[in-house]
Amino acid sequence: MAARPRSALLHWTGVLPIAGVVLLVLVWGRSVPPVLVAVESLFLAAAVLAAVHHAEVIAHRVGEPFGSLVLAVAVTTIEVALIVTLMADGGEKSAALARDTVFAAVMITCNGIVGLCLLVGSLKRKVAVFNAEGTGAALATVATVAGLSLALPTFTTSAPGPRFSGPQLVFAALASLALYALFVATQTIRHRDYFLPVTTSGEVIAGEDHADPPSARVALRSLGLLAVALIAVVGLDKAVSPTIEAGVAAAGLPSSVVGVVIALLVLLPETIAAVRAARRDRVQTSLNLALGSAMASIGLTIPAVALATVWLKGPLVLGLGASHMVLLVLTVVVGTLTVLPGRATPLQGGVHLTLLAAYIVLAVSP
Repeated sequence: MAARPRSALLHWTGVLPIAGVVLLVLVWGRSVPPVLVAVESLFLAAAVLAAVHHAEVIAHRVGEPFGSLVLAVAVTTIEVALIVTLMADGGEKSAALARDTVFAAVMITCNGIVGLCLLVGSLKRKVAVFNAEGTGAALATVATVAGLSLALPTFTTSAPGPRFSGPQLVFAALASLALYALFVATQTIRHRDYFLPVTTSGEVIAGEDHADPPSARVALRSLGLLAVALIAVVGLDKAVSPTIEAGVAAAGLPSSVVGVVIALLVLLPETIAAVRAARRDRVQTSLNLALGSAMASIGLTIPAVALATVWLKGPLVLGLGASHMVLLVLTVVVGTLTVLPGRATPLQGGVHLTLLAAYIVLAVSP
């Protein structure tokens, strides 16, 4: 008689994220010894791997580009909640937190994840092939919203410093939200075929043929466990951040390094899922994850912090400095040149990774 399969809740991808949330509840707001910080880090890594697993289950059920959208929106929604919470607790010292987090997400996704996936995909297949129409539309949306939300405040004059006035902030929030909604509608409804993966010969891959998709029940269970895993990822990330801050301060590094480290940890699920897709010759799926995460980070964070300013005290600094402005312009220009042909070699991947390296170096040594 065949053994009955174990419930997904009893599998490590179900047990460890739930255990991570329980641990998070127990240590929240408390000072913990280094040994417990190490335990939190282990549960954080397990929650990241579990989130990737459940995101892939959902993606297999709903197909592309819906699968990429689920993971990007889920991570960003929880990340936005974390940013608003930190802003409420931090007072004036957190005035630039939203700007630093959003810009870190843009640089990590548009250069780190994109570059790594192009490198992996092109090394395996000689060239990484993707749909230029869909990827170009995503990049154009990211560039527009990033320019309006992060670059423009540096040059406005209605409010002192690199800040928006009230009406300007409302416009930026509404524009970000409207463009993100239009992007999602374009990606999932009207021009969904622009965001489907393509083979090296340029043929659209409408679905996976190596296995039957999971049932609706399994997909719903994975959706719930994905939410649990992401809560564990972001929550444990915040729990270990005081240790990261202490380490950064002890090393004499700028406080902006903390934001880079935390953003890298939060975006780890998308990074792993994107690299796995690139290894399977699904580079378009990787780019959907990367640019979709960048778009969600801006399109959801700016409206959220704009709304939060109604009750939060202190200024909201959104404008980038000169060096970061140069990196943003370079990212948009290089990204455009990468996307236009619809094909990339290891060179393009290396260029994007170099831009990410430049951002990290400037964070460590401004």
